[in-house]
Amino acid sequence: MAVSPQDKRLKHFGRLDLGSSVEAATFLRRYPTTGHLRVAARRSLPAFAYEYGDGGAGWDGGISRNWHALDCVELVPRYGERMMNVDTSVELFGRRYAAPIGVAPMGGPSVVLPGADGYLAASAEQLNVPYVLGMVGGITIEQAATLAPSVLWLQLYPMPKNDHARGYDLVRRAEAANVNVLVLTMDCPVRTTRPREVLQGVTTPFRVTPAMALSVVRSPRWLGAYLKNGAPRFASLERYVDGRPTSAAVTEFARREVRGAFSWDEVARYRDWWKDRPVVVKGLLHPADAERAISLGIDGVWVSNHGGRQVDALPASIDMLPELASAIDGRIKVMFDSGVRTGVDVVRAISNGAQMAFAGKAYLWGLGALGARGPGHVSRLIIEEIRSTMAQIGVDRVAALQGVARQRVANCFGANR
Repeated sequence: MAVSPQDKRLKHFGRLDLGSSVEAATFLRRYPTTGHLRVAARRSLPAFAYEYGDGGAGWDGGISRNWHALDCVELVPRYGERMMNVDTSVELFGRRYAAPIGVAPMGGPSVVLPGADGYLAASAEQLNVPYVLGMVGGITIEQAATLAPSVLWLQLYPMPKNDHARGYDLVRRAEAANVNVLVLTMDCPVRTTRPREVLQGVTTPFRVTPAMALSVVRSPRWLGAYLKNGAPRFASLERYVDGRPTSAAVTEFARREVRGAFSWDEVARYRDWWKDRPVVVKGLLHPADAERAISLGIDGVWVSNHGGRQVDALPASIDMLPELASAIDGRIKVMFDSGVRTGVDVVRAISNGAQMAFAGKAYLWGLGALGARGPGHVSRLIIEEIRSTMAQIGVDRVAALQGVARQRVANCFGANR
């Protein structure tokens, strides 16, 4: 079988070098937190790329609320026990991961840095953290399975035309690729305006305007990644486009055929298609929705407000997490995202009832600041901070974090970084 130009370009991801210990130490000195990566990404990336990845809906109120609410969660330590061996590993859906942190599904991360999906997948595999490929990601399911065979999850939106024939095909492709978990998105029924990217001229299909071209010339990392990996694309959808799958044709197909959120009837259908493998529904904030998911045989609920990128009036995910976790009461697994920047944020989420937390923007900041080695640095930062935070509060295993957090303090003045 002929090897496509894209497959040839992707070969270097499989050989991704996360850097020597000396280089890792240098990164740690220069970028000791993801906040420092964010500052560096803003300086390094073209303006359109940074604003696309960093911005949210409306006035960014949802993003600020997520960060502020997380900052207001306090952890109550217990002292007197010697913390000799802190174990950050966690078992989820029959697989053991290095820590309760994963790479969240992102739409078009290759706008932030061309080739982003490949770098995210390869680094997640090497560091043994879950990687969730977005349906509108820049590599195919099959390519992602080659890069991240042990840690691959797949996020889907519905394509209801032709009785979900294309959705069924995506499920069969995922099954053949041995994807671990299927994630069905519930919290994106329509696409809303994200002003910061609009002001920078980001459109679909993606077109480089003269102003963008000038900013690219001034951003050698982005330009180099573009020359190596090509333009952003919706790779998994290309085979469903009639005729030549140009960027414009695939984008028009996605606009016409892809709907943003599953109905409960569709969730039940995909649950049947995925047979005995784990299915997670993503984007729930109401306990009654969690009960509905349980009634359909879903294996996990993902508490999320879409990272503040859909509606900036939604409650912070961390504020709703304890209520949903209490309603679920251990019957199925609980995932969490929206605002995760640090290992402390992960510990906050786990202590409030989640089994796994996912980050998105933090990984994009890493890509913008450090290119291919950025995602690995982000994972190492977060995992080490999870470990040190657990030791500091007197907990030596992840399961023992449940219940460590206090209720959010009224009138809290969070750092809101």
